[in-house]
Amino acid sequence: MRGDTRTPTRPTTAVRVRYPLAEGSIALRLDSDWDRDVEAVALEDGAATTTFQLRLSRPYAYFKPVLRRDGQEVRWAAGNDYLLVAGADRTIYPSFWAESICTPCDVREVSGEGGAPPISYRVFQPPGYGENVLKRYPVVYIQDGQNLFFPEESAFGKAWRIGETLEWLAAMNAIDKVLIVGLVPQDRQRDYTAPGYQSYGETLVQRVLPEVESDWRALRGPENTAVMGSSLGGVVSFFLAWNWPETFGMTACMSSTFGWRDDLRSRIASEPQRDLRIYLDSGWPDDNYEVTRAMRDLLVQRGYGRRRDLMYLAFPQALHDERYWALRVPIPFQFFFRSGPLPGVSPGLLGFDGPERPTKG
Repeated sequence: MRGDTRTPTRPTTAVRVRYPLAEGSIALRLDSDWDRDVEAVALEDGAATTTFQLRLSRPYAYFKPVLRRDGQEVRWAAGNDYLLVAGADRTIYPSFWAESICTPCDVREVSGEGGAPPISYRVFQPPGYGENVLKRYPVVYIQDGQNLFFPEESAFGKAWRIGETLEWLAAMNAIDKVLIVGLVPQDRQRDYTAPGYQSYGETLVQRVLPEVESDWRALRGPENTAVMGSSLGGVVSFFLAWNWPETFGMTACMSSTFGWRDDLRSRIASEPQRDLRIYLDSGWPDDNYEVTRAMRDLLVQRGYGRRRDLMYLAFPQALHDERYWALRVPIPFQFFFRSGPLPGVSPGLLGFDGPERPTKG
């Protein structure tokens, strides 16, 4: 008998567009024909959610929403095209007008808890934040906030270029958009090491976080809140997550000066395991490689790495320098806030290298 030669029916993939639509309607345009509208199959939440069902002829497609209003030209969503992978439903929050404001320009200062030194901070809002008010965002609190955005403010005239990095990751459709809170300490050696990091952390958790969560559309809870830093900023970032795991569920520690003036190793060895996702890295040589690797090994001994909760990387010839941290920072962003499910890889690919390393079953 001849085999069944009928073409199998392709499954549909859903796209949900969330936008505060006051008038008009939203359609989709696909890269297979940028001039043809794809019509919605459903309107929900008082027209705030427009749903489309697509049958893709290949494993992926690029698309963009368009806003149609009577008597006016079709307006395309701002920014880069969206990526749709066949079988992976997607919800997006577009905007249709470009924002020209400098979102990380304004600096706030909060007084220290219990007479502790104050903390200054600034918030970076992703494009479209002010227009599409339906979207709420995970938050990343980053140490040494003076080094994140503007070279003229940063150490040695070098910055992490966080705004550019987030634009690239958005263009890649690689992560969910996030709010960035750049934290500026008064005295980093005092505030980022023992015993001063206790007071610093109390001010951050009890004063800064409530203000951010009140004044910005921040998602709450440890699953939506990360803390990140480099050098001593990496040390205090680990301390913050270990001390307040109910607040910070993720920590990224780059080129961290572990063991100089902190009690982290003794606490990790003796205290219960925290429910955290941890990213560690360093350059080599002369970039805290040895102490970072020792920290990785201790975490593995305590059981981290078996649930995709530990990533460790080392970079040959990478220096202790903002330029190198700027190059590496897309990695922890994707580890914490990737768009879509984590690929089915073994924990070994995330840096697990312990004696009980699991094997393929």
